[in-house]
Amino acid sequence: MFQSVDRHGKVSPTRLSDRAVALVVKRAVASIGGEASTFAGHSLRAGFATSAARADRQDRDIMRQTGHRSRAVFDRYVRTAEMWRDNPAVGLL
Repeated sequence: MFQSVDRHGKVSPTRLSDRAVALVVKRAVASIGGEASTFAGHSLRAGFATSAARADRQDRDIMRQTGHRSRAVFDRYVRTAEMWRDNPAVGLL
């Protein structure tokens, strides 16, 4: 999905390494004033899983997309998505 593009606009036929993706994510976070050291390429996977869960997508479909085989590991990704669902504090601040 992620391929490098050189300064002439030529797209590489191979994918970016995990380290290259992490660097792109860290630069993007730093550009908006965030703490880059707390983000990496893994953040994209976790963000997708969380967003999909909040949008009421089926867990099995999210797991198929993210490649999760373990329900226990998947549940750690989406736990924070469920924190605010039906929470009486939502909208009070």
